[in-house]
Amino acid sequence: MPTVDTAPVARRLEHRPRFLYPLTPDPLPKARPMKFLDLAKVYIRSGGGGAGCVSFRREKFIEFGGPDGGDGGHGGSVWAEAVEGLNTLIDYRYQQHFFAKSGQPGMGSQKTGKTGDDIVLKVPLGTEILDEDEETVLADLTEVGQRVLLAQGGNGGWGNLRFKSSTNRAPARANPGQEGIERTIWLRLKLIADAGLVGLPNAGKSTFLAAVSNARPKIADYPFTTLVPNLGVVGIDGHEFVMADIPGLIEGASEGRGLGTQFLAHVERCKVLLHLVDGTSSTITADYRTIVTELEAYSDLLGDKPRILALNKTDAMDAKQISDRRRALEKASGGPVHVISGVSGKGLPEVLRALYATITAAAPVQESGPWQP
Repeated sequence: MPTVDTAPVARRLEHRPRFLYPLTPDPLPKARPMKFLDLAKVYIRSGGGGAGCVSFRREKFIEFGGPDGGDGGHGGSVWAEAVEGLNTLIDYRYQQHFFAKSGQPGMGSQKTGKTGDDIVLKVPLGTEILDEDEETVLADLTEVGQRVLLAQGGNGGWGNLRFKSSTNRAPARANPGQEGIERTIWLRLKLIADAGLVGLPNAGKSTFLAAVSNARPKIADYPFTTLVPNLGVVGIDGHEFVMADIPGLIEGASEGRGLGTQFLAHVERCKVLLHLVDGTSSTITADYRTIVTELEAYSDLLGDKPRILALNKTDAMDAKQISDRRRALEKASGGPVHVISGVSGKGLPEVLRALYATITAAAPVQESGPWQP
C-alpha cells in the first residue's frame, strides 16, 4: 500500500493562525461598565391615518349596489413608559428618531384599514419628559408601569360608505387620513433615592457608600474620582433604603462649575441629604459653608431639604483634632455633628439610623418584601 507524506500538513497545522484555530480556549472578554447618560434629545412622530376608500358593490344581479368603501386605519401613537432595570438613558444616544407606523387605507367590502403599530419609549424611573424648550415639563415618570402619551396617532379617513344619505345614494368621495404629530422632546433622568450624599471632592462619599451598601463605586485618592452618580441599597436594623452618591461639588457648582448642575438634579428627589465633611481638612468650616451655599443657590427645594452633617475620615485624626473640629462644625451649622469613618466603620450605624428616621418622618417607607404585580 502506498504511503502518504503528512509532514506538509503537520507543518501547516503547526503554523495556523491562532485566532482562526485556537489551540486552547481564550478567556472571556471582561464586561464593560454601562455608560451613564441622564439627558437625551429625541425626535418622535406619530403615524398618519389611512385614507378612506371609494368603492361600490359590483356583485352579479345587484343593479344598484351602493357604496361600500371602508375607513382608513388609525395611525400609531408614541408613548413613554417607566420600567424597572434601567438607570441610564444611554440607549437614546444611539437612536434618537422614533416614528410610529401609519394606518393602512380602507378597502372595498366595508373593510377598515389596519391600525398602525404604536411605539413605546422605555425609560428609567425618575425620567422627566421636557418640551423642546428644555424647560416645560410634560410628564414625570416616577412609578413602574406609568405611561404617558407623547404623540397621538392620526385618525383614519372615512370611506364613501359614511357619506351615503337619502339624497346622495352613490357618494364618490372619501376623506384622507389625519396627519401624524411630529415633535422634539428631551428626556432628563433624575435618580430616585431616599438619601443623597453631598460634599466636596475627596470627602469620602464613595468610601462611605461602599462601606454601608452593596454599591461598588470607584475609590481613589484624587478629586473627582466619581464622575457619575452611584446608587446603593443600605440596610440597618432590618430596614432598607436607597442612597445616591453624586460627584463632588465645588464652589460655583450651582452655576455650572465642575460637575455641579449636571448632577445636582439627582439629589432633588431625595428625602434627606447626608453632608460629609473631610475631617482632615484644615478649612472644615469653609468647606461646610461652600456646600450649603451651592445647595441653596441651586434651588429653594434643595436648600430646604433635611440635612444630616457628619465629620468623616476620623480614623486619620487624634482625639483632640476630632473634638476641636466637631465643635467648630457644630458652631458653624448650629446642629449636631456625627463623627464617622467610612474606612474603620466608626459611627456608621448611628448615622444610618438618623438617616432612616428622617426618611420615615418625611414619608412612610414600604418594608422590603416579595415583588407584587
